[in-house]
Amino acid sequence: MIALHRLGHRHEPFLLNPDLIEKVEAHPDTVIMLTTGARFLVDETPAEVTAEIRAWRAGILSDALHRPESLARGADDGVDRP
Repeated sequence: MIALHRLGHRHEPFLLNPDLIEKVEAHPDTVIMLTTGARFLVDETPAEVTAEIRAWRAGILSDALHRPESLARGADDGVDRP
């Protein structure tokens, strides 16, 4: 999840699943449109939103690459594999 701020609420962040973002536009305020049809006006610029998404995805990949091998195999299903 990425932390963003609704327009005019700089001290009240909310968390958004970036996998739901369909597009980000500036008119001149930044509008985030989700695949669900929801729209959010946020304080961040489109470049800042993009940077947050990139950092979030890089963190997921980094965690996966640095995960101990014993956890990487079957960790989610509880089955030990040789």
